[in-house]
Amino acid sequence: MTTMGRIYDATWGRGFAAIYDRAFEATEEAGLREIRRAALAEASGRTIDIGSGTGANLSLYPEGVTELVLAEPDPHMLKKLQAKVGETGIATEVVQAPAESLPFEESSFDTAVFTLVLCTVPNPKVALAEVARILRPGGRLLFVEHVRSKDAGLARWQDRLEKPWRFLGDGCHCNRDTVATIEASRLTLDDLVQSELPKTPPIVRPLVRGSASLSA
Repeated sequence: MTTMGRIYDATWGRGFAAIYDRAFEATEEAGLREIRRAALAEASGRTIDIGSGTGANLSLYPEGVTELVLAEPDPHMLKKLQAKVGETGIATEVVQAPAESLPFEESSFDTAVFTLVLCTVPNPKVALAEVARILRPGGRLLFVEHVRSKDAGLARWQDRLEKPWRFLGDGCHCNRDTVATIEASRLTLDDLVQSELPKTPPIVRPLVRGSASLSA
């Protein structure tokens, strides 16, 4: 990490984690929580929540999840996540690890989850390759992600504002074509629902919920 990167992490990175839950409270209550719940309803077996952040998904996992692993690379987010782990009755493990380098064996999970994560990871292609590596044949990826707009005018604004938004959003890229990245991975896109991220700026409002699977 560069000197500027360390300064950013020690200042705005720490501050972003501190305000994250409060900043997203209205968005969660306006519909995001139910979008998360609908996506996670399909989770089962040994499940990994990648980029768990402060733990917004914790109370939403169904009884079909037998074991839950929470992976989060950011130390500030991780501290808040660990404080919330008691909210779930599922056997839960917390690990500090980036999406691109998960410390687990091949074919060791039934379900993987990304919620508002692929916009931020430095290399989403590698992150999806890791998901394909750790999923068992027939395993599923469940995701909720804000994406590049299909509207050309809004997409141009996403491109124009990507750099300042990335700074303010702690690394969030508002213009990523995440669906195309999933389709180009080893996973097969099974389901996709177009939606909107409520109570957010237009450049991050286009949202998708869906699933992809690893061929058996």
